[in-house]
Amino acid sequence: MINSMTGFASGEHLTPRGELQWEVRTVNHRYLEAQFKLPEGFRALEAELRERVNAKLKRGKLDATLQFRPVVPPGDALQLNNALAATVIARAKSLARDIDSASGFSGLDILRWPGVVTEASIDTSELFEPAKTLLDATLDSLCAARAREGARLHLLLEERLQQIAALSAQVRVRMPEVLAAIRERTRERARALEVRIEEERLEQELVLLAQKMDVAEELDRLDAHIAEARATFTMEGAIGRRLDFLMQEFNREANTLGSKSADAETTRIAVDIKVLIEQLREQVQNVE
Repeated sequence: MINSMTGFASGEHLTPRGELQWEVRTVNHRYLEAQFKLPEGFRALEAELRERVNAKLKRGKLDATLQFRPVVPPGDALQLNNALAATVIARAKSLARDIDSASGFSGLDILRWPGVVTEASIDTSELFEPAKTLLDATLDSLCAARAREGARLHLLLEERLQQIAALSAQVRVRMPEVLAAIRERTRERARALEVRIEEERLEQELVLLAQKMDVAEELDRLDAHIAEARATFTMEGAIGRRLDFLMQEFNREANTLGSKSADAETTRIAVDIKVLIEQLREQVQNVE
């Protein structure tokens, strides 16, 4: 099961105290890293929220934002500190007399004074459980989105593997012809020297040359890596790092195949395989 590390989800829940809303998004990351933006009164929840994230995600950088829109009865929305307001007014009048000018204070200026008007406080502890439950549901939606994106990635990866397998098969079919051509060219060059070369010695040299040019082992390992990648696709849990390591092994065999290439066609195929491996590697970076 392939899961992508990229996804987004949101969730809302209306309580008697107000509306809770989570927005979570994830992007590629080597490890799991979670960052929370929580409103005042909910920050004590962060440790428990991290535990919930760790239980559902294995890799990716997650940004989670909680918003709380309180529902407060109109009569309790604002609280006026009458004593502080009276003190501010008296001090303003006194200052106006001292500087021999009329007080420029209005009622709105008094209300703006720090502490004169305060918002009604809300006990957010009653909302901790709804916030945690809502996060669980939102994370489930995120995981579903990552799974859908993972299914798309699976198709892209399988398509590249099929192309690599087809190119590998082309090289395997072509190699006997290539080796036979190398043997013939080597014999012609030996004859062109116009010196007597023992047939047995020439045959030994041809065998050594064929061994150096033979890529059957590299092709076998490429096929084995393709089978291993497909087996990894069926594993549970995070498989991205395993696939990333496997891409290094793919590259190693493709480089060796190119270095042993004895003709232009084999070289072209080796380059095509390396291009496909690079495309695989780019997509694997998105796999959890």
